[in-house]
Amino acid sequence: MLGFLVVVVVVLGLLGGVHWYVWRRLVRDVTVRGSVARRLGTGAAFVLPALAVGALVSARAGAPFWLQQVVAWPGYLWLALLLYLTLALVVGEAVRPVLRRVLERRDIADAPQAVAAPSAPVPVTVPAPAPTAPEAPEAPEAPEPAVVESGATAVSRRLFVSRVVGGAAAAAAVGTVGYGTYGVLRGPSVKRVTVPLAKIPRALHGYRIAVVSDIHIGPILGRAHTQRIVETINATQPDLIAVVGDLVDGSVENLGSAAEPLARLRARHGSFFVTGNHEYFSGADAWVDHVRELGLRPLRNERLEIAAGFDLAGVDDIAGESEGKGPDFAAALGDRDRAKAAVLLAHQPIVIDDAVRHGVDLQLSGHTHGGQLWPGNYLAELANPTVAGLERYGDTQLYVSRGAGAWGPPVRVGAPSDITVVQLASKQA
Repeated sequence: MLGFLVVVVVVLGLLGGVHWYVWRRLVRDVTVRGSVARRLGTGAAFVLPALAVGALVSARAGAPFWLQQVVAWPGYLWLALLLYLTLALVVGEAVRPVLRRVLERRDIADAPQAVAAPSAPVPVTVPAPAPTAPEAPEAPEAPEPAVVESGATAVSRRLFVSRVVGGAAAAAAVGTVGYGTYGVLRGPSVKRVTVPLAKIPRALHGYRIAVVSDIHIGPILGRAHTQRIVETINATQPDLIAVVGDLVDGSVENLGSAAEPLARLRARHGSFFVTGNHEYFSGADAWVDHVRELGLRPLRNERLEIAAGFDLAGVDDIAGESEGKGPDFAAALGDRDRAKAAVLLAHQPIVIDDAVRHGVDLQLSGHTHGGQLWPGNYLAELANPTVAGLERYGDTQLYVSRGAGAWGPPVRVGAPSDITVVQLASKQA
């Protein structure tokens, strides 16, 4: 409990510091004290983080679903904007002194200089000598006028630089998040990957498995999102469909109708489902029952033979261990005939070591989102053996999908969503 509180305090402190920095650069430094713009910006600096916290905790706090939907869009989008505003402003710190120096040099070059112009010679009449008087001391020579920078000029220059850097940072962040949001709402693209398997019979050469993960039906991505995914999958005409976890972010009561288009999935050998970690935040058993009603077959630490050609197995997500329902590789793979190929559905790629030990030929996973928001891919690499794509681990190949939806902000940057058609290739063909 103490460790959890420490993490909460650190996270809140970090968020507070980041928000103060963004407020300073985008509000205080670019507005005039007491102006309407400053008052509005300062108000937003309190409202937006409150909405973000509401988006993160409303579901687990048991808030009504309509309230979850109200706070989700602005709250989650602000988190994405905050990330890219901060990154852009940090880059802008290197630009500020350069821009100030350029402006200083321009001001000095443009400053007026008092320079005496040469005059033409004038004839002078010399009068007769007069009685001399004591000579007055010679006046000292006046110094040349110097360019002096006024306080107003310095303030004006700082304000100009702050507005240029802040405006550029805001434009970059809004453009990045806008494009990333469009990519999610447009729906996933289709990737095609060929995976040769030595044990696949010649008759199954070219067998197509449509892999979809991390759909994340929730307060933002609803029924229309599910329908787009179903239509995209069906258009590929797969032989088998594998839904490898994180289908939902919410209860069956709130999201059951949004998942109903899954009943229209079509594949020659059926559609299969394994749980992801988010199912255990949302009532895994209820969702397993619901997807079964929609025509998908859940694989909960079990396997079956597909087309007399390979074994298809599925394991529960490791998040289920908190409920005593985690992955059981012995139950799913322990007594099988290893002369046949085995394809394993497992939400998290981190279980690849267990797959290798049990002689799995191909593991299909998701979970990582490919990082979802750059530079999140570098963090994902620290926690996962493979973040996206196909890699080999001994005699086992692992394919990780970037997912078809998005968790939290409905935004993807540097990791576009996908549905992957894995085509099995027989080495006997």
